Amino acid sequence: MKSYEIAIVPGDGIGKEVIRESVKVLDAIAAQCGFSFKFANYDYGCEYYLKNGKMMPDDGLDRLRDSDSIFLGAVGYPGVPDHVSLWGLLIPIRRTFQQYVNLRPVRLLDGISSPLKNPGKVDFYIVRENNEGEYSSAGGKIYEGTENEVVIQESIFTKKGVDKVMKFAFELSNTRRKKITSATKSNGIIHTMPFWDQRFQEIGKAYPQVEKNQFHIDILTAHFVQHPDWFDVVVASNLFGDILSDLGPAVVGGMGIAAGANINPERDYPSMFEPVHGSAPDIAGLNIANPIACFWTAKMMLDHLGEYEAANLLMQAIETNIKEGEILTRDLGGKASTQEVTTAIIDKILKK
Repeated sequence: MKSYEIAIVPGDGIGKEVIRESVKVLDAIAAQCGFSFKFANYDYGCEYYLKNGKMMPDDGLDRLRDSDSIFLGAVGYPGVPDHVSLWGLLIPIRRTFQQYVNLRPVRLLDGISSPLKNPGKVDFYIVRENNEGEYSSAGGKIYEGTENEVVIQESIFTKKGVDKVMKFAFELSNTRRKKITSATKSNGIIHTMPFWDQRFQEIGKAYPQVEKNQFHIDILTAHFVQHPDWFDVVVASNLFGDILSDLGPAVVGGMGIAAGANINPERDYPSMFEPVHGSAPDIAGLNIANPIACFWTAKMMLDHLGEYEAANLLMQAIETNIKEGEILTRDLGGKASTQEVTTAIIDKILKK
């Protein structure tokens, strides 16, 4: 029997709750489809930081390196600055394991009401460059604490890095509706964004069958709200992709269904799968967190592992449960607990 070794990093807040429920779902679907998981738990996160002064042990990355995938709940905790949690855990994982693609699905599922009046059929992916761009660590301060203080933050765009994420996005669009949109701001950002546009055009020459569009980020955000049904694959730099990746799920029902993956396409290193909703400390421990985002993230992990039957079965269970509308958490208009949603999903898996 095929078995996969999954590194579990529950993290903080509701991350621990949705990961716990997702492990139940993954075990159920693996048993149904004839394979198994071996889960190894790691307590990296903000609570670890408060006890040890760092987000993970010195050999934390080495412990994750040989896993087939990393499954992360959420990171963030009151009293720990966000830049500490991000640069102490998530960014080292993403960069050390060259997870240069951040992939986020945006789909309006039957049974969920969009906050938009007439959204149309919304079904697209955001492909975000995940290792460089605006989120570089290049820069610094001088004259700190004085009236002459200067802060410099450098953006780093490499031809290799841009081309790799562009090619991934074009390949993805080629398997879907053959339509791709690039997010830019080349009218205002004079060096990096014209370079981004040039690489988009150059890489696109190898895909003449794909319809190509590009929009400045300001009007693109407006189009996400007014015309979300226009899009199929959207490729964006690190900062722009980060912003769009929250706006997209908001258009189709909220962060409780926002799945995400940090992918190393070459599979030289493990990829990391994490829902996008964050640790939500305000509802942690109340058993009301929506686990659907984490279940959908698990579906993406199954796809990455090549377990397509299991991935499709899980997504069918999610879609059926939402369409029935009887067992949903309060963010989707229901009254069910986190565990009740899990039970409903597992029941649908087992009935298949």
